[in-house]
Amino acid sequence: MNDQTFMTAPDAGQLLDAARRRLPAGFNPFDPENLKGGTGTLPRLLREHARRHGGELALREKVLGVWERNDWAHYYGQARRFAFALLSLGLKRGDRIVIASENSPQWYYADLGAEMIGVVPVGIYPTNPWPELQYIVRHCGARLAVCGDQEQTDKVLDAQAQDGGLPDLEHVVCVDMKGMRDYAQPGLMSFDALLELGDAYVARTAQAEAELDAMIEDTSPDDVALMVYTSGTTGPPKGGMLTHRNIIYSTYNYARAVGADVRRIDAVGYLPLCHAAERCYSMAMLLCVGGTVSFAESIDTVNENVREIAPTFMVGVPRIWEKMKEGFEFRLRESGAVQKALAGWLFRQGRRLDDIRQRNDGALSPGQRVQAWLLHWALFRNVQRHMGLDRTYHRLCAGAAVSPETIRFFSIIGLPLSQGYGMTEVAGCVFIQRPGAFRLGGCGLPLEGTQYDIAEDGEIRLGGPAVFKGYFRDAAATDNTMEDGMLLSGDIVSVLDNGEISVVDRKKAIIITSGGKNIAPSEIENALKDSPYIKEVIVTGDGRKFLGALIQIDFDNVGLWAGDRNLSYTTYRSLALLPEVRTLVQGIVDEVNGRFARVENIRRFVILEKELDHDDGELTATQKVRRSIIDTKFEKELEQIYGKVPA
Repeated sequence: MNDQTFMTAPDAGQLLDAARRRLPAGFNPFDPENLKGGTGTLPRLLREHARRHGGELALREKVLGVWERNDWAHYYGQARRFAFALLSLGLKRGDRIVIASENSPQWYYADLGAEMIGVVPVGIYPTNPWPELQYIVRHCGARLAVCGDQEQTDKVLDAQAQDGGLPDLEHVVCVDMKGMRDYAQPGLMSFDALLELGDAYVARTAQAEAELDAMIEDTSPDDVALMVYTSGTTGPPKGGMLTHRNIIYSTYNYARAVGADVRRIDAVGYLPLCHAAERCYSMAMLLCVGGTVSFAESIDTVNENVREIAPTFMVGVPRIWEKMKEGFEFRLRESGAVQKALAGWLFRQGRRLDDIRQRNDGALSPGQRVQAWLLHWALFRNVQRHMGLDRTYHRLCAGAAVSPETIRFFSIIGLPLSQGYGMTEVAGCVFIQRPGAFRLGGCGLPLEGTQYDIAEDGEIRLGGPAVFKGYFRDAAATDNTMEDGMLLSGDIVSVLDNGEISVVDRKKAIIITSGGKNIAPSEIENALKDSPYIKEVIVTGDGRKFLGALIQIDFDNVGLWAGDRNLSYTTYRSLALLPEVRTLVQGIVDEVNGRFARVENIRRFVILEKELDHDDGELTATQKVRRSIIDTKFEKELEQIYGKVPA
């Protein structure tokens, strides 16, 4: 794939003629058949919402403690202003811009405004250090960068000034200019100033409105809508090109599978919008079926904002659900003896009923349903309300493997978490759990139109309208990912007896011991992370005689445990080095080893003396371990487990 993947820009007259030819009179982008088949585009859906529901609430953002409301007409108007601004700066169809920001309405305006004229938006994680930002901006050849605040702007300016700079970048736009009064960088302007450039373009260009309308109409469902860079767990990030058809097809069929097409969506926007899941299940979902997205103030206030908003549709990565579970458990731990005993008994009864649900695909007898109702009113209703999840009809746990105990906890309290399966290259999930297919450890059934098969080694291959257009400027990687028109996922799966798939592990993560035994490390890692005292685990042993583990303790939980025992510590390192902490972790490892075959047992482990960090290159922006650096980054720790490798 190369830059020719994108269309070149015709003039306004050609666009108007093409628009009249392309769409029949009375074309309805909201028609279910159009959405299922992905025949619309994201900007057309936004325009239709503005026409039909212009005064209805679309986006909310908290500013100085007050929720500011933005309706569909405002959303569409701001996106148009952004599109005009890009035209005024000379950007054209096929150019790229990057957005480095926390979630905000301005992200949506920039994303949809760029798409209106065929400019391709590329998201960058706000946690990325400047070298990672530089790689993406340089690789995609972005001409303009939208930054959320001073921190993100500084990273762009650092990337411009160091190691060859950013030769294609011409403009830097900042949404929140606080602290930047003395910045005098050429090409730097505020987001408001950029929108004013758009206003000026309209004022001096007679056919500006018609030109933009024609460009919206002329965009094909198979044009690239946006690019999402992979997290880079095994190599440099790759720019996955997703078309309007990919996104709309995948998102709408997901909505239909979980009932979001007929029930109102009130969602909380907090996962990074540069990730495919958040892009599809907040921004694109809103465009496909309507509703409201409220932006969390920050990742640290998500739980508080969820309680304020009481969403109906919630997407979370495992850590979010784990923190909610841990929050309840610590509140219970601080309760009186009678309350703890009563809650413990109620949870045991809830687990007993959930065991029955698991065996019967969610079914309970009439008597058991009465028991579940009593448990709900005795305790679980209050737990749901405290979390802010009592109005949710759908909850997705996505992005990484999750502890089975976390899944069980939410199932017991009446808030079952849907597991799904997907990846950037298929615009989110293409398998999802739903009533009747909700087995613990499963990932659901395929969405309508999803094609798949499973190779002899267990790798699942994917096909259908959701499969992406390829990797930008990387034809070799694209070719290596496709086989006979099917996407090679790189994931090993099994099929459960109810038809659901279950992910075993990444193909590249499978450990083959020196004895020839194939072992999937994620199952062992997740079993260890069931403990509140263990935050991260890296199971090792490829080509070795036995399995080892690098273990990162949970600083907060182990700190509370140590405090209860009057153990002194000051930092993560001093806590990790306590012999009592090693004894604690040894007990957890021994208990988990008892659940697995001897060849799958952790024989030796090392407690890491520092927390894994994205800035140190140990984690990706999505908090996944970079397995490609284990042998070099943790050479000392591996030597403690396996001994020194002979020269």
